[in-house]
Amino acid sequence: MQPSYLRLYETGELEKRINVLYKILENCTLCPRECRKNRLKGEKGFCRMGKELVISAVHPHFGEEPELVGNRVFCLVTGKGGSGTIFLAGCNLLCVFCQNWEISHLCQGEKMEPEELAKRMIYLQEKGCYNINFVTPTHFIPQIVASVKEACKMGLKLPLVYNCGGYEKVETLRLLEGIFDIYMPDIKYSDPEVARKYSNAEDYFEVAKKALKEMHRQVGDLKVNEEGVAFRGLIVRHLVLPNGLAGSKKVLEFIAKDISKDTYVNIMDQYRPEYKAFEFEELNRHPTFSEYMEVINMAKRLGLHRGFDAD
Repeated sequence: MQPSYLRLYETGELEKRINVLYKILENCTLCPRECRKNRLKGEKGFCRMGKELVISAVHPHFGEEPELVGNRVFCLVTGKGGSGTIFLAGCNLLCVFCQNWEISHLCQGEKMEPEELAKRMIYLQEKGCYNINFVTPTHFIPQIVASVKEACKMGLKLPLVYNCGGYEKVETLRLLEGIFDIYMPDIKYSDPEVARKYSNAEDYFEVAKKALKEMHRQVGDLKVNEEGVAFRGLIVRHLVLPNGLAGSKKVLEFIAKDISKDTYVNIMDQYRPEYKAFEFEELNRHPTFSEYMEVINMAKRLGLHRGFDAD
């Protein structure tokens, strides 16, 4: 299927959205932090980023969900496929246990104009990637959409993935309707105190619930082609934390009851103490296998069945 952003590009709507998004940067309220910094003049808010786009890495990624990566054997044999991943510096959450802390907290990366990022997107398409996957895009939305416009001129035709932490503003998401084909948010916590302690975002769960509803309204449940590769829809990631800190029961109940029991939910077991997690005794270990399986069984009991082994 043709990505929806191509129609917006052809009608001129994409250019209109870019203008609206850049205007927001004058008094930045792109995300729920609403720092109101003039990022066009170089002021920096919670995300630690000003006007300039900073890219940490661009490469095919073979460790994402199978529906984004494609057949792993084919990828290994041919060197093609995978998810065309673009890691952006900075973040609007800055979790204490961040596994990409060099990128998100230290903002390591290369300053890049939208035209150059567009060329990198075309490079990923030529490498045989199945999608363009923007990791932590929230604070760079205007620059990303400007890059997409430039890439359209160069022949981009891959689905776009919005790979975020779940702390998103509904008003901003509405400006992205028809641009991103696949939304892939985390939903990290359900307990406000836990969210405050580890991400300085006490309202995280309430914000994330509204954001996921909007994402699902735009793209629906995940859809795949005859090869099993995703071209549109919602993927939700939920990382199991030790000692039940993620509040998984409330998270999964929300997804099953308020989004869809057909939601693709990747229940992840790869948490490891990183960055400042060692400062918190309750975070300073891997989850046990039984803790992980407890969350899997919760999901099954609620009728969720996509994104994890439900057999």
